[in-house]
Amino acid sequence: MKGNFAAIALVVIGAVALGVNLDLFELDLVALIRKWWPLALIALGIGLFLTPDDSKQR
Repeated sequence: MKGNFAAIALVVIGAVALGVNLDLFELDLVALIRKWWPLALIALGIGLFLTPDDSKQR
């Protein structure tokens, strides 16, 4: 799951960056980060929670 989480995050970030570059929508990244930065912590926590523990496989 850890690899899938990173892959999905990269795809989403790339899609948003491409949309902004192609003027499909306007995005004020600084204002967005100031308001929604706790969401990154929540997503990181969920990603770590869903990552399988290697010690349980032995």
